[in-house]
Amino acid sequence: MSRKAQHSPRVIGWREWVGLPDLGIQRIKAKIDTGARSSSLHAFDVKKFVRDGTTFVRFRVHPLQRDAKKTIECEADVLESRVIRSSTGHAQERTVIVTRIEVLGESWPIELTLANRDEMGFRMLLGREGVRGRFLVNAGKSYYDGQPMKKRKK
Repeated sequence: MSRKAQHSPRVIGWREWVGLPDLGIQRIKAKIDTGARSSSLHAFDVKKFVRDGTTFVRFRVHPLQRDAKKTIECEADVLESRVIRSSTGHAQERTVIVTRIEVLGESWPIELTLANRDEMGFRMLLGREGVRGRFLVNAGKSYYDGQPMKKRKK
């Protein structure tokens, strides 16, 4: 097969609005970080429980940056617990789930670690495993799918 006949990955920016429909999150701003292997979602009040022999996790999410009022309650099957090492070398055990992500009209399952990202600039980090083989990242551009409409203040 010639190079031109091969499928070319689509391009996304270094930050994008994404959806997590299985978690009830219509839109959340994600930083696309090819330096991070795994993807991470801001979660708090994380509680594991067992239902019919399967381990689940219930947690809450503030989907908007600088907004602690809007809260979405989520529930998912637990894939595993994993030790994640931050860029500063700090290791932390995190719960890992699998959920669908929607980006630029495409949808596929990704693994997400649940972590408190209150101190971070983005509520979600989309790592290289989440975009591998699907997108190339343009580090100089953002929001290929556009910005959501801002609500007018009354």
